[in-house]
Amino acid sequence: MMEHDVIAQLIAGTYPDPDGGPPLRVDTRSVVIARSIAGTEADLIKSLSLTGTLAVVSDKITHAVLGAKVERALHGLGKVMSVILPEHPHANDATVERIRSATTPADVLVAVGSGTINDLCKYVSAQDGKPYVVFATAPSMNGFCSVNAAITVGGLKKSLAAQAPLGVFLDLSILAAAPPRMIRSGLGDSLCRPTAQADWLLAHLLFDLPYRTMPFVLLAGDESDLLASSDSLMAGDLSAMEGLVRTLLLSGFGTAICGNSLPASQGEHLISHYADMLPPPGQPFSFHGEQIGVTTLTSARLQERLLNGPAPVLFANSDSEADFVRRFGARLGPSCWQEFVQKRLVGERLDAANARIAANWERISQAIAKIILPAEFLDQVLARAGAPRAPRDLGWPHAFYGAAVRHAREIRNRYTFLDLAADAKVLDKLIPVIT
Repeated sequence: MMEHDVIAQLIAGTYPDPDGGPPLRVDTRSVVIARSIAGTEADLIKSLSLTGTLAVVSDKITHAVLGAKVERALHGLGKVMSVILPEHPHANDATVERIRSATTPADVLVAVGSGTINDLCKYVSAQDGKPYVVFATAPSMNGFCSVNAAITVGGLKKSLAAQAPLGVFLDLSILAAAPPRMIRSGLGDSLCRPTAQADWLLAHLLFDLPYRTMPFVLLAGDESDLLASSDSLMAGDLSAMEGLVRTLLLSGFGTAICGNSLPASQGEHLISHYADMLPPPGQPFSFHGEQIGVTTLTSARLQERLLNGPAPVLFANSDSEADFVRRFGARLGPSCWQEFVQKRLVGERLDAANARIAANWERISQAIAKIILPAEFLDQVLARAGAPRAPRDLGWPHAFYGAAVRHAREIRNRYTFLDLAADAKVLDKLIPVIT
């Protein structure tokens, strides 16, 4: 990487903070993006001075793609343990405990995979105080370098504190040969920058919650090229693949520096999380990023409708914990209520929000309008890639998706445009036109 490259500067600790703080630095010490990394696997690990017993964690598919090669390459560095999970493992508390038990003797975890494998290893390694690195097998999500992991605990999908990998190694030839759906998934996960930023900025402008421009400045140099080349990406163009990889990495770095997923996970992710938590019977499998592409279009349409309309008037929320238990069940209901009650608009908090909207809606809406991208444009990006764009493309029944949009805001303490629309009592009316 060249010295002036954003990723190289972040690793070196020399990237100027656009929000006025000291130069930015990330915990990841090595990022290698190459047309091929074949034959260099051991050198990549050796460069980080990682020694002892290495546990290579993969699943049946990623082991065949790259895991077996990594295991053979690392044998010269020390003892190598092979931990192979079943095909399509779940990032849940049970799998976490399985990996922790299997890797007890290990000093270092080596993840070979992408979304689920990476989340599991970053969380397990953090819990056990061990370093980890990741060899990517697909460009399917933006969490390679983040410090949080999406883990389902007791049926509730949570974003849990984890740690960044010391090294991220990406072979563009392997990534370009990944299943097309996984490539489209990475594109979908990259598409939500404008909707996530708009939701985050809304919460900042309404409630003075912390907000940073830094995560989005990091992405600015790569995002437009990626969105313009979604068709080339699917045609196997390695330059387009590098653009996707850089966008995914920089998105993860932004969340790592912030210390949370706020810059990259807002209303669009809540809809996806709801679908994962409460799937309809017989729901077909879909990748996280495929879901995010669809839910991002819904969020973008909702944001456009509200930003182009009159100043909303918000009403007091009348829900109770009993309502949540009826809606989500005895296991999930209380947990969701504990999250929701933290942002629930009643009393003085409601009055203050309405007063701010009445006095400043034009300024608020104009500020947010400057950082979004048109829903129609985002739809075209997905269309050129042949990616899912509607709930039916994921096999989601229309009624189920409507319920997901209606109730997704209730599972997490993040105030988004879903909350604004619901509190203004217009969400139900808008669901048919935004889905």
